[in-house]
Amino acid sequence: MPQDLSLDGPAPVTPTAPHATRPGRRAAAGVALAVVGGAGIAVQSRVNGSLAEHVGSGYLAAVVSFGSGLILLTLALLVSRRSRAGMRRISTALREGGLRPWQVLGGAAGAFFVATQGLTVGALGVATFIVAFVTGQSLGSVVIDRLGLGPGGVRLVTFPRAIGPVLTVAAVAIAMSGDLGSPSVLALAALPLLAGVGSAWQQAVNGHVRAAADDVLAATLVNFVVGTAVLAAALGVSVLAEGLPDGAFPADPLLYTGGIIGIAFIALSATVVHRIGVLLLSLGMIAGQIVMALVLDAVTPGATPPGVATYVGAALTLVGVAVPLLAERRRHA
Repeated sequence: MPQDLSLDGPAPVTPTAPHATRPGRRAAAGVALAVVGGAGIAVQSRVNGSLAEHVGSGYLAAVVSFGSGLILLTLALLVSRRSRAGMRRISTALREGGLRPWQVLGGAAGAFFVATQGLTVGALGVATFIVAFVTGQSLGSVVIDRLGLGPGGVRLVTFPRAIGPVLTVAAVAIAMSGDLGSPSVLALAALPLLAGVGSAWQQAVNGHVRAAADDVLAATLVNFVVGTAVLAAALGVSVLAEGLPDGAFPADPLLYTGGIIGIAFIALSATVVHRIGVLLLSLGMIAGQIVMALVLDAVTPGATPPGVATYVGAALTLVGVAVPLLAERRRHA
């Protein structure tokens, strides 16, 4: 016999709509933070490239950038009880197997990226450097998400998630088409291309360290310790092979801000990667890089003003970021 529910009155209505859309809003906020981090990457590339030209060594400029960040993070660790506890949790996770040794080596990829800034930006220019870097970053992030190397696990390559990187690569090529150099110079682009792939991997493994530490500062410090050690070794090899750099340290304090910028965007990526995945994180950073490149070209004295193709490419980049983001929002709606 069917139940008569009329005596109980209407069933209570649970307000599920706001909760259903909350993951989509979190994804949008995470991508916004990624855009800010990407803008920092563009600024850091110019800063470290200029520093390398002054000191006469891309490796030395990279050591200064990473080393200054390491000093600041170490000082912060000394006054933060939470971060010291985070470092202990990382050590425990490594001993107990919750965190694998290769997952704490994200700083090596960061070191390679910073070194390529100093080694290639002077010859390639910021524009071509960004073309190569974001191409590797965008394509690498798809593979890493599919393999489940990030803390969010496996993320399938759906059509929106695939079309986003394709649009982004095409957009960056259009935006920077007027700045491409000779074939011999473009051969250097292999370095930032590999750095882009490494950056996607770095974002994934740094997310694991962040989860183990339950603290952004501790996770970022691990990244800088590894990166500084790798760069110091590379600088030592460079000095043995080529001798001491013949440049001089500049007086402009802005050229020493690469480490601070690095702390900011590494901390941002470690914070949001588990929420939005490596792909959306990379796409957001790419959008930030392109927009900031336009701003830098517009405000830097003597720089060539952006042309129509650059603005078209920048707009297409934002579309490339929006497609998978909107798909993510609909999936959680």
